[in-house]
Amino acid sequence: MIFEKEVQPLYNERGNLQGVYISANKWHKSKDELEAVLFPDETKNSTAISRTKSEPTKDWELFLSYWDFNYPEEKKVECKNCGSHSEDWTLDSPRKFRLKSANLGGMVSFLCLDCRQRVTKKHFKDHICYECTPFGCNVK
Repeated sequence: MIFEKEVQPLYNERGNLQGVYISANKWHKSKDELEAVLFPDETKNSTAISRTKSEPTKDWELFLSYWDFNYPEEKKVECKNCGSHSEDWTLDSPRKFRLKSANLGGMVSFLCLDCRQRVTKKHFKDHICYECTPFGCNVK
């Protein structure tokens, strides 16, 4: 598909607006402003990013209360995509990562607020494995 404009509306066969194409060049120039509008609760520039109802902190606390791994509990998070890093994601101000899920099986996932990748920490009995995937991507 060839686009002649940097911002171009996309219509379906009935003429209804379905979306908007934004060129990579335009996106990179406007990314911070657009993310602030499109994702107001999750942008890295927001000072309001805190533990909200959408962040499952009770699941995180439950996970920690059943901690039985062969290493000390850790709150470190690192994004292998953009290099964002935190020794304790709960203390960062402004926040670098947002908790998305935690379960007793040892899987904890975060949203990297710099590059919007999903960072998954898989806690095994004797080690931790980090994975990064684009947010919203269904990996098969």
